[in-house]
Amino acid sequence: MAGALQRLIKLLRQLPGIGEKTASRMALAILAAPDNYGRALAHGVSEVVERVHPCARCGNLTELEICGICGDSRRDPGLICVVEKVPDLMAIEASGEYQGLYHVLSGVLNPLNGTGPEQIRAAQLLGRLDSGVREVILATSSSVEGEATALYLKQHIEAQGITVSRIASGIPVGGELEYADQNTISRALAGRRTI
Repeated sequence: MAGALQRLIKLLRQLPGIGEKTASRMALAILAAPDNYGRALAHGVSEVVERVHPCARCGNLTELEICGICGDSRRDPGLICVVEKVPDLMAIEASGEYQGLYHVLSGVLNPLNGTGPEQIRAAQLLGRLDSGVREVILATSSSVEGEATALYLKQHIEAQGITVSRIASGIPVGGELEYADQNTISRALAGRRTI
């Protein structure tokens, strides 16, 4: 196999969820496409690397200093939803249910890996909490690290007199109770609401 093709496959394999076979298929598909596609793809990757960066305020990805969400005057500045990473923000936005602002932590507390509050943008969040913020919604994962991060943030946010809430977790739509673990069922029962 050509050295350039091997290098491309090796680079594609470094992407999350891409194994050897998928990387090979992707590389061969790029080669089989018209020449302008491969050049456009290379230009697109280069452009993203050069132009896209975290929002100075919330950590979302943007080409500007402040992202479109932070700059949107129709959003409720009194609500801040805290997420671990940008894909979490994107998932919440796709629901169309939330109209507040965000804060992307870029990780969770994990003392075993040396990840403390300084590495997850906790100080930036606490610095954003002014008199206009009335509620912070913690949307970290239900993993041990996500829960520890939520607890740490809750303690610091409540000390400023701001309401802290946690997103509900439980049985997914279409999920079967018999296949859910005990923690999921416990959370679903604790987070129940009247209908």
